[in-house]
Amino acid sequence: MSRQCNLTNQQALASTQAQLEQEAQFAMQAKALSHPARVRILKILCTLDKLGGCLNSDLVSELGLAQSTVSEHLRILKQANFIHAQPNPPKVCYRVNRETISQFNHLFDAIFN
Repeated sequence: MSRQCNLTNQQALASTQAQLEQEAQFAMQAKALSHPARVRILKILCTLDKLGGCLNSDLVSELGLAQSTVSEHLRILKQANFIHAQPNPPKVCYRVNRETISQFNHLFDAIFN
């Protein structure tokens, strides 16, 4: 059984500048979440956030990855604003940015609904 795709309204495919910017923002954030280790890091930070804490322990042992790899994943999540890093000598305390997660969910809904 085949279905035909009939395009009846070219106008429906047009995008505004604001929509294009939303799509670019969503794509950048989705790319930051495109690796299972980054999803795992974000999940760990969300769980700690619910408990009122932050992560200042070693993620290397938790993830089973090299320190340089974990540092790169953290850098990418920080660049996309999914996490904040707060100095807490001698370590750094990482916290999830709930506002960015909410924005990501909103962008998903705005683009795909």
